[in-house]
Amino acid sequence: MTLPALMNTYGRLPVSFVRGEGVRLFDEQGKGYIDGISGIGVNALGHAHPGVTQAITEQAGKLLHTSNLYNVQRQQQLAESLRDASGMDNVFFANSGAEANEAAIKLARMHGHQRGIDIPHVVVMEQAFHGRTLATLTASGNRKIQAGFEPLVRGFIRAPFGDIAALESIANNNDSVAAVLLEPIQGEGGLHVLPEGFLKQLRELCDRNNWLLMLDEVQTGNGRTGKYFAYQHDGVLPDVLVTAKGLGNGLPIGACLAHGKAASLFHPGNHGSTFGGNPLACAAGQVVVETLNTEEMRNHVSDIGGYLQAGLRERLADAQHVVEVRGRGLMVGVELNSPCAGLVKQALDQGLLINVTAERVVRLLPPLIISRQEVDALLDILCPLILQWPAQSDAA
Repeated sequence: MTLPALMNTYGRLPVSFVRGEGVRLFDEQGKGYIDGISGIGVNALGHAHPGVTQAITEQAGKLLHTSNLYNVQRQQQLAESLRDASGMDNVFFANSGAEANEAAIKLARMHGHQRGIDIPHVVVMEQAFHGRTLATLTASGNRKIQAGFEPLVRGFIRAPFGDIAALESIANNNDSVAAVLLEPIQGEGGLHVLPEGFLKQLRELCDRNNWLLMLDEVQTGNGRTGKYFAYQHDGVLPDVLVTAKGLGNGLPIGACLAHGKAASLFHPGNHGSTFGGNPLACAAGQVVVETLNTEEMRNHVSDIGGYLQAGLRERLADAQHVVEVRGRGLMVGVELNSPCAGLVKQALDQGLLINVTAERVVRLLPPLIISRQEVDALLDILCPLILQWPAQSDAA
């Protein structure tokens, strides 16, 4: 028996897209779809963005790769732009969010060893998601993605998301902790938002205990929440920051940024990447940062995200099976009181791409360039589907 050429790792929907423009994708038959998920938060500037297209076309005609044995001008330029956007000190470039989180975990362990800790631990959160490499799936709080890959990596302690008292207890009862790693908003975990003031409390706790505060902004970064990075809503600065997804607008790139004591931990030979920070990916990333890191764009995301959430709340106000609409900027979730994965195919059939995470949360991550008219079109498709979902679910 001949097996399919692709490994059976994805439950793919029955559609193939051949081109995109702005917030829309088009399939082989020419049917258009509103992209409400943007490649899981990747296409921040939408599809076929002219600035990104021009940058990567020009760069591809000049130079694709030399390796990190040499200076890479595009990499240096993007590092400086990210430093300016974040307030961090320096950057290590990888090819994905998981790789960048691996770099962060390495920094935490080096910090722990410098403190004299034999087996440094990183505190991570329940329902977290940090990637699918062995270390990052161990750090993730999802047993489903861990099953079958034991033995998992040691060196992690789990705490409830947003519970400062639980973290205080860990600090008082465990002297092997070197860092804490968390998402400002949990994406895969169900669009859970940290309580107001939590990050400031956590920053103080980390300072008191000489922990690194490490933020996974793979999904929340690059303008997604209305600030360039989500922690900027809270007026804190992490020791380590991880981002990816929207940074390349479709090209694979990840970044691990460090500040203060964390910025001087790595030395030549400690870490590396063959493709990380290559000229092509960095050319795309430069356009993304320059386009999104403006007051006009940040205000747009805040405004249009508020418009989207208000529209959802208004149209779903009488739906008893809708638990909550939550999120920040253009990272929005609608939680139902029962599993609702079937909504994804129903929306697809009507020309809308959405995602369901944590079994019962409709996740919306549209391109950041989406307009009010396009939000209205999204709501016109999605809200009737959610409103009639209980009946359709029962019938099924």
